[in-house]
Amino acid sequence: MGNELGKPPERSGNGDGARGRAVTRTGFVLRAVLVLTLAAMIAFGGGFLWFTVRILAERPPPIYETDAIVVLTGGARRIDEALLLLAEGAGERLLISGVNPSTTPESIRKTTDGDIQLFECCVDVGYEALDTYGNAVETRKWIEEHGYRRVLVVTSAYHLPRGLFELRHIDPDTVFVGYPVPLGEGDKPWYDNLRYVKVLGSEYLKFIGAHVRAATGLWVLRPAEQEE
Repeated sequence: MGNELGKPPERSGNGDGARGRAVTRTGFVLRAVLVLTLAAMIAFGGGFLWFTVRILAERPPPIYETDAIVVLTGGARRIDEALLLLAEGAGERLLISGVNPSTTPESIRKTTDGDIQLFECCVDVGYEALDTYGNAVETRKWIEEHGYRRVLVVTSAYHLPRGLFELRHIDPDTVFVGYPVPLGEGDKPWYDNLRYVKVLGSEYLKFIGAHVRAATGLWVLRPAEQEE
């Protein structure tokens, strides 16, 4: 007899092969996920480094040649800088955008020790904006009312990239010139102050979010308070 009695039949190798292919596919997927995650982390870290260097390199423009000034509220020094620029003739009129509804122009003047005549003739206070997108909407309306073509934008250095992006996206016909208010005071480096590091990280995420919203047009990313 060709086959010995009691000898078990030989098993096919198809099962082992299938398991091997499954393991190979799983390994490939895991490696792909790892590579993509690593690439995303490198891109995010590199982008944050670029963002930080850009902020630290920001300097006031040597020549303004602007028709008007807008200051995006949110920092204590921003309004002071804007009023000084207005007094120096950097623009014929100033918009303080995003002021708390409970804050009056007179209280702003007293807080900044501003000139009464300058406030009465040349300072407008905007109460509509709740965020940077709202600042852009409010500023565009103000520009259309006065017919300005070139506007100086005063805000904190870390906020300037996003502020300019929102303004230029919503009003591409106007030339916006950035005027950065320094990130901090004193001789202490920014990276030794944990608060500034947190501010930069938070602002970087908001900066990315503004670009994603502008590129995709996703309504969910648009602040509900600023719907038109």
